This record gives sequence, structure tokens and C-alpha cells, in this order.
Amino acid sequence: MLTAKDLMSANVIAVTLDTEIRELAKVLAANRISGAPVLDGAGRVIGVVTESDLIFQNKKVHIPTAFAILDSFIFLEDPEKMEQELMKMAGTKVADICTANPITVREDSPVEEIATLMAEKKVHTLPVLDGNGQLVGVIGKADLIRMIAEGK
Repeated sequence: MLTAKDLMSANVIAVTLDTEIRELAKVLAANRISGAPVLDGAGRVIGVVTESDLIFQNKKVHIPTAFAILDSFIFLEDPEKMEQELMKMAGTKVADICTANPITVREDSPVEEIATLMAEKKVHTLPVLDGNGQLVGVIGKADLIRMIAEGK
């Protein structure tokens, strides 16, 4: 049975909360990766940032639908969601756009569990932690596709 340790990339490229957005884009492009773990000062995984987070910054602003009745506005969508989206779109550092408290896997996690997590939770970058919670690798979509292509 294949595990995360068999599939993961051990040469992890990570960023910090203070990494500038432009620098993040350069790191992802130069290394041809779709995402990176975000580490705190002690080297612990505190988030994940992906290409999707960067692309999100360039999308159109969606104004929530509302209608007026007797001098009152009734929103059909959550206006707080728009505020969160605007803050993410205006972000300048990884801290502004990353996903905190990411889903992680252990070195001994079976590949079937990893594929299920990626599909059901719609995540594309999974940090791999050892028994002490330290980052030892990362698994991306490409790692699963490479496994399929190799017939494992």
C-alpha cells in the first residue's frame, strides 16, 4: 500500500506570512508548483497558499444582491462575504490571502485517503507532517497524477 511518504515531494518550498504577493507568484512560477505551505517562525505549518488564491485577487468584485422595502435594504446574500472577498483581493502579503489551519496528512497516510481528501475537500496542496507535527513534505495534484501515469 502506497503512503504519503512514497508520493510526497520532500524538497518543500514554503513561504511565510510576510512573503509579498509578487514574490509568492515568482516562487510558484519559477518552481512550477501550484501551492506552498505557509510556515510560522518556528517552522510549523499554519496555512497553505495556492495559485487559486493569487487568481482570486484579479477577479471582478461581486456586489451582493439586495432590494429595498420601506427605506430598508434586504440582502439576498451575505454582505460580510463581500467584505472578506474585498480584503483578500486587496491583500499584499501571504497573510492576507492564505488559507489558515490547512488540512494536513501524516507520512503514513494511505494514498486512497489523500485522494479522497483532495477530491472531497477540494484541496490541491497537502502538507505532510511527521509524528512530531513537523513539515517533511508536500503532496500536490501533480504527485497523484504522476502516480497514476506510472501505474502504481
